[in-house]
Amino acid sequence: MDLRAELLKSIWYAFTALDVEKSGKVSKSQLKVLSHNLYTVLCIPHDPVALEEHFRDDDDGPVSSQGYMPYLNKYILDKVEEGAFVKENFDELCWTLTAKKNYKPDRNGNSVVSHQDAFKLWCLFNFLSEDKYPLVMVPDEVEYLLKKICTAMNVELNSCELDDYLSQEPQRQGGLTVWQFLDMVNSGRFLRGIEQEAISMAVEEVYQEIIEDVLKQARSPHGYLWKKGQLRRNWSERWFTLKPSVLSYYMSEERKEKKGSITLDKHCCVEVLPDRDGKRCMFCVKTSSRTYEMSASDTRQRQEWTLAIQMAIRLQAEGKKSLHKDLKQKRREQREQREQRKAAKEEETQRLKQLQEEKERKLQELELLKEAQRQAEILLQEEEQRRRQQHEEMQRTLEIQLREAEQARASMQAEMVLKEAEAERQRKRILELEDMQERLQEALQQEVKARQDEESVRYAQARLLAEEEEKLKQLMKLKEEQEEYIIKTQREKQVLKQEMENKNKCLEEAQKQLEEVRVNRQRVDQDVMAAQRKLRQASTNVKHWNVQMNRLMHPIGPGDKRTNVSGGAFAGYQPLLSRRDSSLK
Repeated sequence: MDLRAELLKSIWYAFTALDVEKSGKVSKSQLKVLSHNLYTVLCIPHDPVALEEHFRDDDDGPVSSQGYMPYLNKYILDKVEEGAFVKENFDELCWTLTAKKNYKPDRNGNSVVSHQDAFKLWCLFNFLSEDKYPLVMVPDEVEYLLKKICTAMNVELNSCELDDYLSQEPQRQGGLTVWQFLDMVNSGRFLRGIEQEAISMAVEEVYQEIIEDVLKQARSPHGYLWKKGQLRRNWSERWFTLKPSVLSYYMSEERKEKKGSITLDKHCCVEVLPDRDGKRCMFCVKTSSRTYEMSASDTRQRQEWTLAIQMAIRLQAEGKKSLHKDLKQKRREQREQREQRKAAKEEETQRLKQLQEEKERKLQELELLKEAQRQAEILLQEEEQRRRQQHEEMQRTLEIQLREAEQARASMQAEMVLKEAEAERQRKRILELEDMQERLQEALQQEVKARQDEESVRYAQARLLAEEEEKLKQLMKLKEEQEEYIIKTQREKQVLKQEMENKNKCLEEAQKQLEEVRVNRQRVDQDVMAAQRKLRQASTNVKHWNVQMNRLMHPIGPGDKRTNVSGGAFAGYQPLLSRRDSSLK
């Protein structure tokens, strides 16, 4: 902690003491007086012009700490020189200003510490407090200071009671203000049963050790150290005080008359000497210029002094001006490390907690996934069962369609049988026609003969012609009926063919095994086509005989009556043959 930071802590208390209304601002007249006093105690040359210029009366009103800092830094703190002033006088000025307002000792005079001891505790508090405003001393430093005081009195501090006291209020756990600390000490809770004089001596010792950097000094019960003179070489009893950079010695423990000092640096050393000249427990401090011989009252005291001087030399070698500043920095670093470890541990705990929560969430998600998997398996089983049912239903449907196809096949086979029967009837009809053709040939022969008789029967020709016309009408009617029958047959055949095609499509979609039906149907179609070819051949023969009959239909000359009569008799068969030929086509 540098000098500027130490001074600012004390000035902060003085500034807040002048802030009566607790608004964070102080009147310019009060700051003017404060600045003047700071000039005096810090041994800085006064600058009345700058003081009057900066704090002249105007309408700006009081000044905040931020507004006072530029002047404080420029005209006071920047001009301070270490060692040019008495730090204790500066602290007493600031303590006087702040104690009037904030320090409230017991009115009955039952306070554990005196007003002077309270000032020293205030200085110790400022030294050990954190570099943050408002100033507080963390519990670790409170315990450290109380332990130092108790150790100086050879008393053990009750740490548990201190922890209970700090834990009573949550705000105390973050640190104590100086007034809370003084109230705690004055309460006698941790120093009960100890006389005020012992407490004052302990506070003074701790104050000198921490504030004044006194590493070691002789205590009254153990006597003084003996020092050997340089010129006269005689031994003199002196009161020694050790600081990091100097070992001073006085006439008495009041330290009013200083007899000399030994400047310590990294080149100095301390050695234990053997007893001689009637002196025992001797040791010496060697500097670059001379050697100082001293004698302690006992071996323990000599060991304490040699260790303390070695520590001071080590501090000089390390470039450190204050042991307790270094110790304070180390304790602060340790606290920060503990806080970091604690924060890291809390972070690790939080991370583990998050990982645990994440694990639980993953387990829940896994359970949900398992449940979803179970549901999916159930749905899959249901779907499989549904598909199996659909497959079975489809199979039953296909079986039904197959049976229907088989029935259709049987029906088609029955129809084919009927068609074959019809074809057989047609064949029989063809045979009949062939027979009729033979008879027609015979009739033609008879007609030739009949022509010879035609002349004789000419008179009956008119009657026969009339009858022939009547029969011709009948034949035409029969021909129309035959044509309607043929059209109806063709329509039925087309309908039957369409039904066969539809049923064939159904059979193709249902099962490929019905291919045989189509092959049979093709074979039947081939048979039908063969029958049709035969019918066409028969029709051709009928046409041929019709032509021959038409030739015979010409008028017969006289003398052919018989033949004419025969020809007239068979002429009525020509329309019938033509209609039969059309039906066969």
